[in-house]
Amino acid sequence: MGTGVKHLLGISGGKDSAALALFMRKNYPAIDIEYYTCDTGKELKETYDLIDRLESALGKPIVKYQSIQEGKTAIDNPFDHFLASYGNYLPSSMSRWCTKKMKLEPFEHHVHDAPTISYVGIRGDENREGYVSKKQNIQTLFPFRKNIWSEDVIALVFSTSKAARLEQGLEVKLSGSALKQAIEILRKPISLVYTRAQKLAALLDFNTPAFNHAVHHVLRETDYPVGQLDTFDLLDSEDVICIDDVYTMLEVSGVGIPAYYLPLEYEIDVDGKIEKGTYSRSRSGCFFCFYQQKIEWVWLLETHPDLYEAAKQYEQDGYTWSEEPLSELQKPQRVAAIKREHWKRMNRSAQARGSIASWKDQVLNAEGQGCTSCFI
Repeated sequence: MGTGVKHLLGISGGKDSAALALFMRKNYPAIDIEYYTCDTGKELKETYDLIDRLESALGKPIVKYQSIQEGKTAIDNPFDHFLASYGNYLPSSMSRWCTKKMKLEPFEHHVHDAPTISYVGIRGDENREGYVSKKQNIQTLFPFRKNIWSEDVIALVFSTSKAARLEQGLEVKLSGSALKQAIEILRKPISLVYTRAQKLAALLDFNTPAFNHAVHHVLRETDYPVGQLDTFDLLDSEDVICIDDVYTMLEVSGVGIPAYYLPLEYEIDVDGKIEKGTYSRSRSGCFFCFYQQKIEWVWLLETHPDLYEAAKQYEQDGYTWSEEPLSELQKPQRVAAIKREHWKRMNRSAQARGSIASWKDQVLNAEGQGCTSCFI
C-alpha cells in the first residue's frame, strides 16, 4: 500500500465518527488507522463512556491528543488553561478559539510534516464538506460518501492541465465501450447548464471505482498523500452510508447510540392542558457548547445540574454562552416557556409532516447547525 503515510481518524464522541471507525475497521482492516480523540476536559460523561465502549469494540486504543502538557502548566485542564490565556473571553460562533486550540492545533501538531490521510464521517445523505486542512501534507477523505474526495481534489482533477491524465486514468478499470462512454462524459464541456458537480455525479454514477482510480492516477503526480500510495483499497468502494446505516452499525457492534441522543420525556402546560414532549442533546462536544439550542440547555439543567452550574460559573465580566445568561434561563418560568415553545414547534412540524418526528429525526434536523470542525 505504500509506506510513510499516516492514516488518522478522529473520534468526537458522536455517532458518525464512531460508526466510521467501526466501518473502516471491518471493511478495510489492511489500512493501519490510528484512532484518536482530542479531549477538552469538558466533555459529557456519556461521551467518555462511548469512547470507552468504542475502544473495546475496535480492539485498539484511541489515542488522546493533548493540547497542553500536563503538569507543565499552571492549570491542568485544557479548556480552563486556554480560557485564562484568553482573558476569560468565552468562545463563541464568532470566535471559536476552543476548536482551534483544543482540536485543530493538537491534530496538526501530532501530524507535523508527515503525509497524512484524515478520515471524516460525513455521510452520504449530508450536504456539507467538513474540515479540510490547509496544510498540504494532510488530505481529507469521506468514506461514507459516494464522492470520497474533497473539493480541492475535484477542482484539481477537472482542471484543463489534468484532463489528459484523468482520461488516461480511466483505463485502469475500464476498456472497450465502457471506456468510450466514460471518456464522452469526461469530455463534455462544463458550462452554465452542465456544471462541474453534474459532471462529477455523472462519472460517479457511471462507475465509481473507475473514477476513483482515475483520480488516484492524477494524484500520483502530486504531493497529495493518497498519491503516495501504490495501492489503496478505498478506491474500489461503492458504499454510500446514510443515517440509518450509522445507527445500525452502532447497535450491531454493541457500542450503542451515544446516550445523550436518547429522548427524555417532559411535561408542560400548554393553554391549560398538560402535554408531553421529549428533549435530548443533538451533538457531541463540550457540555457548555455555545451551539446548543435553548431546549438543550434545559436538558443539561435537568439531567446534569452540576454541569449546568459549572457552565453558569464561567459567565462573568459580561461574557455569556448565548444572548441569554444561564442564570436567567434556569428560572422556572423561563424553563417552562422554553419547553412550551419547543413542544409547539415540534407539534407544528409533526402536523406539517403528518406524523410525529422520532428522536432520530430530531437529531437529523439539528445537523449542520454549528461547528463542523470539532471532530476533525
